[in-house]
Amino acid sequence: QVQLVESGGGLVQAGGSLRLSCAASGRTFGNYVMGWFRQAPGKEREFVASISWSIGNIVYADSVKGRFTISRDNAKYTVYLQMNSLKPEDTAVYYCAAKSGFYASYKSPSEYEYWGQGTQVTVSS
Repeated sequence: QVQLVESGGGLVQAGGSLRLSCAASGRTFGNYVMGWFRQAPGKEREFVASISWSIGNIVYADSVKGRFTISRDNAKYTVYLQMNSLKPEDTAVYYCAAKSGFYASYKSPSEYEYWGQGTQVTVSS
């Protein structure tokens, strides 16, 4: 059974940084795409970033370009989301997700097969 476990969330002041981690287990992920999504209260879940496990191509949402960086550690089966210059509007529950695929071009939550439990990120002004 595939398991995705997020960690690294917390409370930070505006302008600060956090690094989220997503540890994947339960299968090999060579032909999988890993994504980060977020959901604020009363809003729909939205795409943040994705990375192809095999070739490493990356896609970002416009709202986080230049501030967030997604990366992967193949040896540890872990995906990271480095978040810099955080803003209050980045406050949300952040979810890690996985789907079979080659290119990191999937932005809809409905396309992803597996999800983590989420980790809260709160940015104070």
